[in-house]
Amino acid sequence: MDFELRRATEKLEKEQRERKEKSRLKLERERKAKQEAIRQREAIEAAQLSRRLDAAEAQLKADQQMEESLLAGRGIMFYRVLEVVPFQGNGDKIKLPPSCFTELSGQGAFDKGPMHFRLSVIHQEAPSDLKVDEGQNHGTTHAGVLEFTAEEGSVGLPPHVWGNLFPADAPKTSLIEVRYVWLPKGTYAKLQPDEFGFSDIPNHKAVLETSLRHHATLSQDDVLTVNHGALAYHLRVLELKPSSSVSVLETDIEVDVVSPDSASGRTNQPVLKSLIFGTSESGTVKEGNYMYYKFSIDNDTWGKISSGDAKIMVKIESDTQDGDTDLYISKHPLLFPTQHQHGWSSHVVGSKSLVLSSKNPSLGIGTYSIAVYGFKGTTKYQVSVTVQDCDHKVGQQAVPSSSSVETDTVECRNCKHYIPTRTIALHEAYCSRHNVICPHAGCGVVLRIEEAKNHIHCDKCGQAFHQGEIEKHMKVFHEPLHCPCGIVLEKEQMVLHQTSDCPLRLTTCQFCGDMVQAGTSAADVRDKLRGLSEHESVCGSRTAPCNWCGRSVMLKEMDIHRIAVHQKN
Repeated sequence: MDFELRRATEKLEKEQRERKEKSRLKLERERKAKQEAIRQREAIEAAQLSRRLDAAEAQLKADQQMEESLLAGRGIMFYRVLEVVPFQGNGDKIKLPPSCFTELSGQGAFDKGPMHFRLSVIHQEAPSDLKVDEGQNHGTTHAGVLEFTAEEGSVGLPPHVWGNLFPADAPKTSLIEVRYVWLPKGTYAKLQPDEFGFSDIPNHKAVLETSLRHHATLSQDDVLTVNHGALAYHLRVLELKPSSSVSVLETDIEVDVVSPDSASGRTNQPVLKSLIFGTSESGTVKEGNYMYYKFSIDNDTWGKISSGDAKIMVKIESDTQDGDTDLYISKHPLLFPTQHQHGWSSHVVGSKSLVLSSKNPSLGIGTYSIAVYGFKGTTKYQVSVTVQDCDHKVGQQAVPSSSSVETDTVECRNCKHYIPTRTIALHEAYCSRHNVICPHAGCGVVLRIEEAKNHIHCDKCGQAFHQGEIEKHMKVFHEPLHCPCGIVLEKEQMVLHQTSDCPLRLTTCQFCGDMVQAGTSAADVRDKLRGLSEHESVCGSRTAPCNWCGRSVMLKEMDIHRIAVHQKN
């Protein structure tokens, strides 16, 4: 009986413990469920709060961007993301799609004057092998607009804008942000050429001004490309006033051009080294290459030369064992004389010199360039420019040559010179044994018999040369030269062609004063009758106020206006 009662008691206690454990576990599960529900509710509330904050921040940012765009555009809100497409053109004016014209005109942008745009690269993940040059600030620049003819979704960029937005090896497919902005008119700009020699260009600021006519804007750290003939100079914008980006339309800008950095200045273009009178410079030139120098004739020096008291001597001393040189001289604005273009030249074998005196009609005050051309091999040389006094015999009267000739003379049958009668027999006996006359028509030079074999004439021009000089003469004067305009001529005809006829020659524009390519004659019949070149016809179409009446008159019509309206010649 006690045994059964004990078993029943143990069974009851066990069941009670199991019920308590189940109850405890149930309470624990309910507690954890409540905690998880609380955590989930808190997470949902936090996510909702975060979304509300992000939305508020995005709305604030959008409002700020809109305010900035309205402020930058003076009330014009225009923003597009477009794919870039390169096109060949000058300056910084871009091509936009026709839809941009509609959007801008709808906001009255054309009534607010010239339009300017800020261009920013939308940075994408670049390939690992794409290298950006250090010191280049690619990514943002400003531009004007050329026309609205680009395809929808794209923007046309000229080389200037492309080069300032992207590195040289950037992919051809990129996206940029085009945003309408208002820019203040520029008052000051500081530029620095990347290459040496830009200041050697005559009136280089006028050349820069002509190049800026193709631009609507300037931005700090941009690089301008200024072309002068076959040369191209790159000028970096160091400083601008009153802003880091300015408009250059219808404004006068004070421009400072500082010297290039000697450590980073490029030398991929020829440079003129200065020569001091009386001081020689040594150098080495390889075959087919040029070495350039310059010297200047000031007022005092020209006074001596024009009066006949002095002359300029340009001399090259070289060793012909390993090579030979040629000497070319030109007057500015022709900066770099060549085989095709020069004013004076010397082609004798070995050391050579050129004398410039008052007898040269094109000589005058100014700067002159010297080119030492490597004709053959590698040549070491010394070049110098000196001012030499002319020798004048004072107090002596010139005696006519006929007074010194005896009247009793006889012509030598061998050399055809007139010899006194008393010595003619002795002279003819000696002359016939030792001298011979050159048989070439028009020459008649009396030569020693041993020298006659080295005296030859050019078959093309008939000039007389020493046997060792004829090869160089044929190569220099009679080998055909190719002009960049397509004409093929010999040296003398080529020099004349590139001086007066070649459409690629540099001439001074009578309206802007810049050195420009002559080009063809003007397309307009009236301009052609005036003798205007293609460039002058376009450049002269610019207007300027008349000094007497203030009316805006085209530059090429200004002389006619002054005569017809104001009777001013």
